[in-house]
Amino acid sequence: MKRAVSISIGSSKRNKAVEITLLGERVSIERIGTDGDMEAAALKYKELDGKVDAFGVGGADLGLLVDDKWYPLYSVNKMVRFIQKTPVVDGTGLKNTLENKSAPFLEAKIPDYLNQHGRKAFIMTGADRWGLTTSFVNAGYECIFGDLMFSLGIPIPLRTTRQLKTLAALLMPIAGRLPFEWVYPTGEKQEERKPKHEKLFHWATVVAGDCHYIKRYMPDDMQGKVVVTNTTTPEDVALFKRCGVKYLVTTTPVLEGRSFGTNMMEAALIAISGKGRVLTRAEYDELLSALNFEPTLQELNE
Repeated sequence: MKRAVSISIGSSKRNKAVEITLLGERVSIERIGTDGDMEAAALKYKELDGKVDAFGVGGADLGLLVDDKWYPLYSVNKMVRFIQKTPVVDGTGLKNTLENKSAPFLEAKIPDYLNQHGRKAFIMTGADRWGLTTSFVNAGYECIFGDLMFSLGIPIPLRTTRQLKTLAALLMPIAGRLPFEWVYPTGEKQEERKPKHEKLFHWATVVAGDCHYIKRYMPDDMQGKVVVTNTTTPEDVALFKRCGVKYLVTTTPVLEGRSFGTNMMEAALIAISGKGRVLTRAEYDELLSALNFEPTLQELNE
């Protein structure tokens, strides 16, 4: 059996292990959280290096791929410094493939609802989810990006991909060297709720992006909203339902009641490929096509 392991600096409460069959290949996929401890994650990678088929980096990114420009996050890269043999990915490959299908998927599934409520998307952080960003922009949505507001605490919304690329070019050489916990909640902080910028949530029809960001900052009233995200637990789904979310779309498949992160699914694809290396975008697309992976839609409130 193949084995893919995502080691996350997120909460250990979200740990999960399942066995699935992909293209006739049995694969164990497992998430291990270290509650914000990067050094514990680094040592876990060291322990399992060469013993599993692929690693995922969870709760963090090794860098940001903005359009075709790569910006490394140096504090996160220290976490994978001991890996010598096992290929390691952070989900970037699938963010730009699976997540790029989001807007066309909505158009196919709920066009009447979008016609009624308008095509307005509030994307929590557009620069680090470029596939999601381009999906909604190319589909003609009016978009607002919260990169400055949520990552840096600067209350200025961005509205174009040009602004996102300019922001990344100016700030990432500096921000990429900051401690990761300064710009993203880790460990138990992922479970804290701190609603802010409620007017923008209320303005949007679609709220899209990282699940931790959405949960942390969304208002208690999300009546009628469409949430597009990647990783959810049953507890996350229950929270969205209580807050009035109409539709929940996860860009990765739901397995045993939860969806795993793009890093986990990317590692699983590497494991079943048998190539022992990070795959190319064309190879990911080929596997996704063969697997018929597409987003999952759940109607949470009638």
